[in-house]
Amino acid sequence: MTHFGILCPAAIGHLNPMCALGRELQRRGHRVTLFGIPDVQSKVMKAGLDFWTIGEAEFPLGILEQNYKQLGEMSGLAGLKFTVGWFKQEMAMLFGEAPSAIKALGVEALLIDQVTLAGGTIADFLNLPFITVCNALLVNREAGVPPYFTHWQYSDSWWAHWRNQVGNFMINRLTKPLRDRVVQQRRQWQLPPYASQEDFYSQLAQICQLPAEYDFPRVNLAPCFHYTGPLQEPSGLEPVSFPSISFPFEKLTGKPLIYASLGTLQNRNWEIFQSIAEACVGLDAQLVISLGNPNSQESGTSLPGSPIVVPYAPHQQLIERASLVITHAGMNTTIGSLSSGVPLVAIPITNEQPGIAARIAWTGTGEVVPLKKLSAQSLQKAIKRVLTQESYKKNALRLQEAIKQAGGLNRAADIIEQAVSTRKPVLAQIHQ
Repeated sequence: MTHFGILCPAAIGHLNPMCALGRELQRRGHRVTLFGIPDVQSKVMKAGLDFWTIGEAEFPLGILEQNYKQLGEMSGLAGLKFTVGWFKQEMAMLFGEAPSAIKALGVEALLIDQVTLAGGTIADFLNLPFITVCNALLVNREAGVPPYFTHWQYSDSWWAHWRNQVGNFMINRLTKPLRDRVVQQRRQWQLPPYASQEDFYSQLAQICQLPAEYDFPRVNLAPCFHYTGPLQEPSGLEPVSFPSISFPFEKLTGKPLIYASLGTLQNRNWEIFQSIAEACVGLDAQLVISLGNPNSQESGTSLPGSPIVVPYAPHQQLIERASLVITHAGMNTTIGSLSSGVPLVAIPITNEQPGIAARIAWTGTGEVVPLKKLSAQSLQKAIKRVLTQESYKKNALRLQEAIKQAGGLNRAADIIEQAVSTRKPVLAQIHQ
């Protein structure tokens, strides 16, 4: 059996799929250790994985909530810049501490989040096989696909290729400090330089928790790239979560349920929740709002229409009961909704959320209301369209079936075991 190590960002949206994958590998007899900062130790250990603390000096206990608070008050480019700065600090810590910790614990293979750009270099330095896991929106580039941080729709026209090139130039400038740090470290460790962006990712297997049907058309993915669908526990429960909080299910009236959640990062903009509540007034539906923060003191605040407002909610249980989900277009909420065949209305805020929302529009599984154009009126129009036009539900059910066929957690674990045992690339099927 293999001892796997996990490197990923400390955000819930990255930890949950990684821990679900780790638990599946444990069920198969492997050992799994996640290397992370102090703030996530208790959550990871409650999920049943081994944990090794790194970054205590750079990321002391409590720093994660401070970062969440700052990011939660940002949108657009400002949020993206903040995230890049966060990743730069994390990268320096990983290069300094992760190799010795991984070596000391006898780890034999690594599972590395795609946005943890230090991971592949650390694996090369330690001569360990590694698998890339795309927990957020995949960032693999090709000419016809809009950059992940944009709201742009897919087009194979010459002008769209030019537009995408400009967008990629912008993200190259923004993320240059990260790439430069990798170049410096590889030189210091006497490793061969990367020739292209794709070299950051595993050449054995790349796993993405989208179904292929949800992504834009692609022609240049690596032969070992696999769309496995969501990395979710069979029970639907999140392995890494906040302390359990009871939800007043007895208050549900039986009317069509609208469930609204802005996740655990972008959840501090009360004006968005206000717009959501106003938009649902007068609809023949019941609104539930999760603030995504168990420490929130806002749940007693009065909102139009008297929705059920809770600091934190049993996410997937409410999605399964919902007729519609209103989301910031976070990956876990979006994929969780489509897994249950529930259409969406997206209000993307920052980072990869505009790209995820663009795919909601592309697949016809929901409507998108840009943050700059958000009002109660524009949101209500979108909600009414999704609730009354049959095509949205039909497309959500189509994606639900695609997710079932993609293989999910079991298929991802099969690919990982094969890659690590053979040390050879696991080639994707031609038709995924």
